[in-house]
Amino acid sequence: MRKMSLERVATLTSSLTATILILIKLSIGIASGSVAVLASAVDSVLDLIVSAFNYFAIKKSETPPDKIFNYGRGKIEALAAVIEGTIIAVSGLFIFYSAIKKAYLGSETSYIGAALWVMMISLILTFALVLFLQYVSNKTGSLVIKSDALHYKTDLLSNGAVLISLVIVYFSGIELVDSLIGLFIAIYIIYSAYGLVKEGVYILLDAALDEEIVENIEKIIKEEELVTSFHNFKTRRSAHTNYVEVHLVFNSSISLLYAHFATEKIEDRIRNLDIKEIWDINIHLDPYDDSLEDSEALNR
Repeated sequence: MRKMSLERVATLTSSLTATILILIKLSIGIASGSVAVLASAVDSVLDLIVSAFNYFAIKKSETPPDKIFNYGRGKIEALAAVIEGTIIAVSGLFIFYSAIKKAYLGSETSYIGAALWVMMISLILTFALVLFLQYVSNKTGSLVIKSDALHYKTDLLSNGAVLISLVIVYFSGIELVDSLIGLFIAIYIIYSAYGLVKEGVYILLDAALDEEIVENIEKIIKEEELVTSFHNFKTRRSAHTNYVEVHLVFNSSISLLYAHFATEKIEDRIRNLDIKEIWDINIHLDPYDDSLEDSEALNR
């Protein structure tokens, strides 16, 4: 039986935590009428949906390459991040609407004491989950787990904000605070979702690796004495794999053996830039700069 990956364990843990939070938040949110607690409960429902989706996304992304998907299914993680970010943004808009509605209608919050206990429990559970997800994200580099960790970090902030709003309402009786905190949570959630969606879209569109990594790869190539020049240099990322393609130009009189040794040295140095990542490096050896021929052909 195949051992379950750390990423899948993390998504199952997220799903279980979200289920517990839904049960306690939703019951108190409906009973108390607090828009902040109810919004937090809705967010937990979305957390459960997203965590379940992430589980299947990671399971599919771990499937090895085959005849149809020669490069594997790693981009499923990026797609999952885009979907999750969109869901987070929608939940933020719903919270924003609920906060405006309560401020306009001026409804009162009840069962504040019970709501305070619920939010304290939620804060503790979410904090423990964020620590675990951050650990898994750092260890595996999974974009899905990174997005999940970010999601629950926003939950951590929102739970804390809800707790503060309930304390203020409890002692001051100013119901507007509940709506204002709800608006603050909504804006922060939408802002966080933007960055998540952007990162996922960049991967889906085969954006280049980080500028610093690209510059380091170029430096490694230029430092190899046997390489006279290079062209058709491309990079991209998918799941845990960094892809690098480049044409290296060698002197036409050099032996294939020496060119091969130089290429292997370059590949080893590139992989050592980040040993935690998987590198797929495709280097083409040229006896002259054939990119000049391509340019001439285009100008004809």
